[in-house]
Amino acid sequence: IPADFKYVAVIESGLKNVVSPAGATGFWQFLKDTGKEYGLEIDRDIDERYNVVKSTEAACKYLQKGYDKYHDWNLVAASYNAGMNGISRFMDEQGAESYYDLLTSEETTRYVFRALAIKLIFENPEAYGFYVQKNELYLPIPVHYVEVNYGVDSWKDFAKENGISYKLLKYFNPWLRSTSLKNRSKKTYMIAIPNPPYNLTHEAWLGMQD
Repeated sequence: IPADFKYVAVIESGLKNVVSPAGATGFWQFLKDTGKEYGLEIDRDIDERYNVVKSTEAACKYLQKGYDKYHDWNLVAASYNAGMNGISRFMDEQGAESYYDLLTSEETTRYVFRALAIKLIFENPEAYGFYVQKNELYLPIPVHYVEVNYGVDSWKDFAKENGISYKLLKYFNPWLRSTSLKNRSKKTYMIAIPNPPYNLTHEAWLGMQD
């Protein structure tokens, strides 16, 4: 998938795990049925639409399917907004083969241009009045992963056993949607645990200041 498609996630969600009024969820704004269709686990305990890695992989599957259908990345991007059925219907009704010749909804009409605008700004912010110093950039927080292939009666206890708070566990693993995990099928999950010093609870951090 062309790297520029990362800007689709920016215009979809602002790179936040948000939920739309229609129920689209996560960085890539998957609806429940579509998420499941592209391999995401979505139930009471787990919602992988909130897992940035898994949902990005699902989005890539969707985009690749679109390219296999249209052989045109502009139409693929538009289909992420209007759906492949919607774009195909517009093309059939209007006899058009290019995104730029299609009459669509206002949102879909400006969708590709929004992504292009974000690309221009992100790749050359100074040209648009944004001056960000290197020391102002957020650095990635290092984590390690704990493999879980069993049921977890209490994520609170699991967090304590791994030296972090429940809040930190849920912050780094927002796709864990319940206080426990049944996991009757013994599926393997990789749980992100922040490395020191990012694993400190607030009380521990205050103690260090003393």
